[in-house]
Formats: sequence, structure tokens, C-alpha cells
Amino acid sequence: MSRADTVIVLDFETTGLSPDMGDRAIEIGAVRLEGGVVKERFQELMNPGQRISAFIEDYTGITNEMLRDAPSCSSVMKQFADFIEGHNLVAHNASFDKRFLDAELTRISKGYSGEFACSMLAARRIFQNAHNHQLGTLGSICQYPF
Repeated sequence: MSRADTVIVLDFETTGLSPDMGDRAIEIGAVRLEGGVVKERFQELMNPGQRISAFIEDYTGITNEMLRDAPSCSSVMKQFADFIEGHNLVAHNASFDKRFLDAELTRISKGYSGEFACSMLAARRIFQNAHNHQLGTLGSICQYPF
């Protein structure tokens, strides 16, 4: 199991809002933090096996052309399962990322053993008077460039 001061911070880009409605991951980005220092990075585009909408292209900046030659979701998620093994996980709006992580790992019969925490929920408690709890806003409050 991971040290208490070590976490994987992750973020998915997806074809839509719900893996239960057939949406898939198109990019995963993550860092392994040890004592607040980035020790390792993981970033991959992945081909979901379907075209993405113009809205998603505009929203994410990821195009169908970029995904055409990207590795499959299953290939990337096998590597990512190894990257996160034994570590606790953090995401901003973790319920969204956790749904996609769980769905993509289930497709390849993999899982993870760490706990999953939400930085947005923590920020709502710590910065109760913030205008919103988006990462950019929090970065300006904390004087830390997210």
C-alpha cells in the first residue's frame, strides 16, 4: 500500500457525461505526488472506438483526428491500472472521474485497491466563501497555479 503522503491525482476527458449511456474515456492525465512533489506522470489519449461530437471537440480541444491513431481504451487502461496500483486517488469532482475509471477498468477486468477522495468537496469545506470551486478560482485564492 502507498505511503500516507503519496496520492495519484487524476483527470479524465470523455465523450460525454455518463459511461452508463455509452460514453467513453478519451484521455487520462495523472500525477503521482509524494510529499507534495510530482514524482511521476501519466498522460495518454485513447481511441474510444466511436466518433466524438463537435461539442466535445470544442470543450476538450481533443479532435477525432487526434484520436484516430491513439491506442485503444483497453490498452491505455491496462497501463493506467498498473500506474495507480496500491495508491490512493484524488480528483476534482471525483464522482465523475470515478464513474469513468470504474467503467473503463471493469471493461478490462481490472480494479484498484486505494481510496478515492474529492478535492472539490474538500475545497467547498475549506473555502466556503469562494465564488465557485473550479480549479482556476481555487488557484487564484491559494496563489497556486493549477
